[in-house]
Amino acid sequence: MSADDQQFLDVLSSIPVHLRQYSDVVADFVDLNVDRAAQVVRETLAASRWIPDSMRPSPPVRPPVTVVALSRLEQVRHWVARHKILIGVVVVVCGTVVFKGYQESRSLRKTRRAKKARNGGRTEVVVIAGSPTLPLTKSLSLDMERRGFIVCVVCNAAEDEAMVHAFSRPDIRPLTIDTTNPPNAGAAIERFAAYLQSPQAPGPHIKPNQLTLKSVVLIPSLHYQTSPIATIPPSSFADLFNTHLLQPILTIQAFLPLLTTRLNPIGEKWIPPKVLVFTPSIISSINPPFHAPEATVCSALSAFTEVLTAELRPLDIPVTHVQLGTFDFSGFVPTRATAIAAAGNPQESLAWPDGARRVYGRNFVAQTSSAISGGRIRGLKCSSLRRLHNTVFDVIDGSITSDSVRVGLGASVYGFVGRWAPRGLVSWMMGIRRVDELSTWKTSSYEGSSREESEDGEATAMSSHEFVAVPSERNVWNSDGGFWVPSAAGSQVAP
Repeated sequence: MSADDQQFLDVLSSIPVHLRQYSDVVADFVDLNVDRAAQVVRETLAASRWIPDSMRPSPPVRPPVTVVALSRLEQVRHWVARHKILIGVVVVVCGTVVFKGYQESRSLRKTRRAKKARNGGRTEVVVIAGSPTLPLTKSLSLDMERRGFIVCVVCNAAEDEAMVHAFSRPDIRPLTIDTTNPPNAGAAIERFAAYLQSPQAPGPHIKPNQLTLKSVVLIPSLHYQTSPIATIPPSSFADLFNTHLLQPILTIQAFLPLLTTRLNPIGEKWIPPKVLVFTPSIISSINPPFHAPEATVCSALSAFTEVLTAELRPLDIPVTHVQLGTFDFSGFVPTRATAIAAAGNPQESLAWPDGARRVYGRNFVAQTSSAISGGRIRGLKCSSLRRLHNTVFDVIDGSITSDSVRVGLGASVYGFVGRWAPRGLVSWMMGIRRVDELSTWKTSSYEGSSREESEDGEATAMSSHEFVAVPSERNVWNSDGGFWVPSAAGSQVAP
């Protein structure tokens, strides 16, 4: 027998074995599925009520299920495994709260005192450029003096000097600088530089100490008019920009030669003074209606501070923009005045012309009485001044090195809202609603009197064509509901 025949016989002999295996598999599969089908049919017939009881099969007997009681630890493990995302969020939030609380408690326990000489005399000087009438200027001056600084408050008039002397603190002294007169301001800065360079004796028969300028703190005015733009006279805008915007800029400009010059003798370590610029941040963050003066001035001061920071950074002179929230000034202003300032004055709209009152009155009253108007959050207590004082000291001693710091109730919240929240949503939350009914155009009745003023001022108007004169006591809305429009001659004529 050949090899091919033997191979063929081997293949034939293996066929029964394979057939038996395949048949066993098919039989097992059929038996399993038939048993399952029979069980399903039996359960279905047993649950059917239309079959008589005598013919209805009994339901199959199920084996008893053993219930294993889980321990508390195992239950917690299973719950954690099912809610991993929720557990992660809770851990992050709780960790952040605990960390912030630890930082806050550590900050409150920190000892903040100015450095003194060996004989106990004061050596560090802080200049506060702010009106002594402001509660913030007074509170910060008293706190800096209590911590061991010599505080110099910039004064522009004799009345300001009298208010500084009224503090009755020997180390809070007036620093008279007339920023509107550059030569006089330069002379005042030179006298102040000579004072810093000459050793000062803290008392009789005590060795004089060398003084060091630590910081210049700029505090612009924090009070602004709230009114529609159309009802604000041009003279009010001019006064606002002069007192709230130009005055702080001129003050910093006057101190720049002193800040960028080494006052210490050569060989001694020179620590550059720090510049702090305060601005209210709530209104300028969201720019709500009827707050054009504050939004405009604060935004301009913020831009000016950024430019100042960029110019002084190469000189290693740090500039910090302190963006303020709301603080409790009850210890420095009467309680009644504080309540009126916090509640606003919706009655201001009664003094507007009829046309302006119809257009803006309802939204102005709603915005003034809303829970988040006027830089406040109704129902929440304002921040303590201690937080501001600690922040200022930490900036001066170098613990805080950021270019911008937000402090006070609402400063961070309104900054986030102003950056990410839609403007329409913010206005709606402040009570601003659409005005559908507008009055018809009315010709002004001032035409005759304006023509008379034009004749009286004809010679003056012809001599100057470079500007349009606008009477300071008028705005774009007259008392009859019409509008004032400046004419080429400089007077007002009706449209």
